[in-house]
Amino acid sequence: MSSPPRTKYSRAFWTANVVELLERGAWYGVFVAITLYLSRILGFSDVEAAAVSGVFSAGLYLLPMFSGAWADRIGFRRALLLAFALLTIGYGGMWLLPTLLESAGLVSYGREVEFTGLQDTSHKWLFVPVMIIVMVGGSFIKSVITGTIAHETTPSTRARGYSIFYAMVNIGSFSGKTIVQPLREQLGNEGLVVLNLYAAGMTALAFVLVLLFFRSRVDAGSSKSAAEIRAALFAVLSRGRLVVLMLIITGFWMVQHQLYASMPKYVLRLAGENSAPSWYANVNPAVVVLTVGVVTTLMRRRSALVSMSVGMFIMPVSAFCMAAGNFTGTADILGMRPVAFMMVVGIGFQGLAESFISPRYLEYFSLQAPKGQEGLYLGFSHLHSFVASLLGFVTSGFLLERYCPEPKTLSAADQAQRLAALAGQGEMPAAYAQAHYLWFVFVGIAVVSAVALVIYGRVVARLDAKSAVDSRASV
Repeated sequence: MSSPPRTKYSRAFWTANVVELLERGAWYGVFVAITLYLSRILGFSDVEAAAVSGVFSAGLYLLPMFSGAWADRIGFRRALLLAFALLTIGYGGMWLLPTLLESAGLVSYGREVEFTGLQDTSHKWLFVPVMIIVMVGGSFIKSVITGTIAHETTPSTRARGYSIFYAMVNIGSFSGKTIVQPLREQLGNEGLVVLNLYAAGMTALAFVLVLLFFRSRVDAGSSKSAAEIRAALFAVLSRGRLVVLMLIITGFWMVQHQLYASMPKYVLRLAGENSAPSWYANVNPAVVVLTVGVVTTLMRRRSALVSMSVGMFIMPVSAFCMAAGNFTGTADILGMRPVAFMMVVGIGFQGLAESFISPRYLEYFSLQAPKGQEGLYLGFSHLHSFVASLLGFVTSGFLLERYCPEPKTLSAADQAQRLAALAGQGEMPAAYAQAHYLWFVFVGIAVVSAVALVIYGRVVARLDAKSAVDSRASV
């Protein structure tokens, strides 16, 4: 007589979910403020900070396909211990590096930051090896945690198991972003440094929890070699329609990444230091959680491409709302400056667009894979985010420098005029008169991507129809 199916979750399952919450809290807290940290603490220009952040983000989308294979080889427990050890060292390094630079007399930071030589030296690039440590550590997490959920659940408990996992991801995201503003309010720019100590504490706690409680049924074993992974990657890239689809969706994610690349600096420069960009960023996951079920039900009889196209046409609206705050007057709206209020509105539309796009993209991508190779192909489905991180962040750096520059790069008169404008006494200096052009660029990218997806759908439909006719003719 067979044993009844398991309905309870194992200790490894719950441990994996708790450490996922801690890791996401650490990551999102740091990443939502990463460009501020790089510019305000380490003296990177807008372009430099954007390029470094873009590589940082891109690496976390590219490396998991390789680190995941290594995790299979050494076992999930060892992989998690290695990951959290590296993350703790990396975040700890991001906290320690400014202290070392301050002791060398290159920077003095408190509520404000005073550079004494850092901007003109190569010392700020010491951040790069620290960043690599965080990238490598973080690259293990997604594949190992999702793999653990799969192995520690049964067909009858898997759906609920993944819903618990995604709830933990969103709780971690919300908590990590929420802590940034209180630190900035209490400590000023020094809070951007202390934030990394918080992140290191979260990942150190996760390391201890894995050490004490994580015992997975997944043992070390064989996995794909690097050569096999490369061959699989080339197989995916040889399918033209998948490559075109990924390039089109890259446009969506380029706009989406501005939540981290452009938004924090844009808001603080135009709405003042009392603004809370990290809290505004929480509107995105909140809207996704509230709408994704409704959207999925609403679009259940529509094809994946139709749902994705609706979302793609929402994105230009999102970017336009973000731009509108700079030309909708100066009177507060619901107690918020117009720039901040319209940013929140734009982020809300962004979350709605994501509800139409992200779930159906994975569905459509899997359907394009050869039979039996769906899992392999889905492993490369996020390559668009690798490209979007590089392009989106780098583009942001140049646009910020051109249309919404760092206040300290302005003349003393313009700096004084900006502060007066933020106090409600006059207009912003001419350097910010066209700041909204930054978002107009992303309106254009979003429109081109949306139109391209519609054209893509029609071309693919014609090719499939032609293929079906040829197939019947050959029978």
